[in-house]
Amino acid sequence: MKDAIRRNFDASAVTYREFEAETGQFETLATRLATVVDDALEDDPVRLLDAGAGTGASTHRLRTVGDGVVALDLSREMLLENPTTGRVQGDFDALPFATDGFDAVVFTASLFLTPDPERAVAEASRVLRSGGVVAAVAPLGWYAADGRDVFETLARDSRSPSDATDVEAALQDRFALETGTWESEISADHLRQFYSIPAVAARLYPTLPPDERVQKARTLLADVEGPLEQRWQWLLGRNE
Repeated sequence: MKDAIRRNFDASAVTYREFEAETGQFETLATRLATVVDDALEDDPVRLLDAGAGTGASTHRLRTVGDGVVALDLSREMLLENPTTGRVQGDFDALPFATDGFDAVVFTASLFLTPDPERAVAEASRVLRSGGVVAAVAPLGWYAADGRDVFETLARDSRSPSDATDVEAALQDRFALETGTWESEISADHLRQFYSIPAVAARLYPTLPPDERVQKARTLLADVEGPLEQRWQWLLGRNE
C-alpha cells in the first residue's frame, strides 16, 4: 500500500500546490496547529519535525514555532515543490532520525494517510525528547447546510487508509492526549477542486487509474451545492 500512496502523491504535487494556492486550506490548519504546539512547549529554540510536509504549506507556518524545522515526506515530487532547505525524503513509519532528537513532531493532515498509525506514533515517540509534544489533525468530514455529510447524500464513502478514530486511538496509547475540533467554510467548487487531486480522488475510487478516478470524482460531485462546512479533529500528545 505504501508504494501506491507514494505514487499517488508523486502524481499529485502540482494539483496539490494549485489547490493550496487557491484555498490556503493547509496553511490555515498548520497555523492553528502551530499555535497549539507553541502553547504546549516552554523551551526555545525548538527542533520540529514536519511529518508529511508535502509541498510546504505546513512547513512555512511551523517555522513560527522554531527555526529548526525538518520537512519529511514519502513523495519526492511533493518535496520538490517544498521550498524549505531542510527536506528529507522518508517514511514517517520508519523515521531516519536518532532517538530523542526533536522537541515536537507535527502531522498536519498526514497521519491518517498511513494504514498503520500506531507504528507512525511509535516512531514519533522514539524521536521525541522527554517533555516533547506530538500534534496532528484528521478529517471529520464535509457537511451541507442541513447538517448531512456530503458523501452520505451521495452514497459513496471517502476513505483514507485510516480515520480520525484510528489516529486518536494510536496517540492515546502512548501520550497524555488533548483533543478538539475545528470548523471552516469551504465552497462546493473548492471541494470539487480538492477531489481533482489524484491522491484525494483515490479515497473515492482507489482501484482506478489517476485520470479516470479524477473524472469519476468530478462527475460524482458535480451537483453538490455550497457553502459547506469542513470539520477536523486536532490532537496534542505530551511525551511525559
